[in-house]
Amino acid sequence: MFDPLVMTLLAVLGLLFGSFAGATVWRLRARQLVADKKAGEAVDAKELKQLKPLAHQKVLKDRSRCLSCGYTLRWYDLIPIVSWLSLKGRCRSCRKPIGRMEPLLEVGMAVFFVASYIFWPFLLTTPLEVAFLAVWLLAGVGLIILFAYDAKWYLLPNSVTFTVVALGVVSVVLRGFMIGNWESILFNTLGAVGVLSGIYLVLYLVSKGRWIGFGDIKLGLALGLLLADWQLALLALFAANLLGCLVVIPFLLTKKLSRTSQVPFGPFLIIGMIVTQLFGWYLLEWTALGVI
Repeated sequence: MFDPLVMTLLAVLGLLFGSFAGATVWRLRARQLVADKKAGEAVDAKELKQLKPLAHQKVLKDRSRCLSCGYTLRWYDLIPIVSWLSLKGRCRSCRKPIGRMEPLLEVGMAVFFVASYIFWPFLLTTPLEVAFLAVWLLAGVGLIILFAYDAKWYLLPNSVTFTVVALGVVSVVLRGFMIGNWESILFNTLGAVGVLSGIYLVLYLVSKGRWIGFGDIKLGLALGLLLADWQLALLALFAANLLGCLVVIPFLLTKKLSRTSQVPFGPFLIIGMIVTQLFGWYLLEWTALGVI
């Protein structure tokens, strides 16, 4: 039985972390543009002018603001979903559209938190097991930031990727203390990293970076650590490529994409890994029992 109070709490936390993720995506983009400009790289001047104020705010004084008019959002403008709906997706001051990414991230994070609790394939009877789930949820916040950033700008920020890698290491350690068989844990973790990061590293080297970006290799490291099982890693890889085909092929057939079009693969990897973590064990068990 699932505790309704826990589910409600997780939904609220998910909404709050989703709001944080949305704000973080724009701040990361602002700082990326400023860094690229300093490095002499070509940047969109209009985008840089719009986002530059977000790049220079100190953490303690950092406040969310409208990207169009600079209006500093009040607390009642920051209530997840509620504020966006009450304002009909527009800025309170200039009435220009805010965008749909923020509410989608909030809802997506809430769904992720609740679904992780409902379908979590491990026990939740000890503080160590609860901590294991908590690390997974925190990693999910980083993953949704990477998902949104890669989908919008075809990049995976190192700062977020390495944070998820660190959480993946913590997850492996917690898993080792729970299970106790360190040799098996390390073997399976190395196998998972080899599948989700090593394969892409080979493709990157063979194609000299034409087929896949190095960011996906680092993301694969993070995902492999979180899964820590080579069989699940294979399932995640299959799921990611299947999902990618289902999304990309219709666009190719309708000529909305060409064979040379750039398509971010990070979001597919992230979805494939999350689905595999929550449901992969059941699939492996059914396969072993001959059900499928």
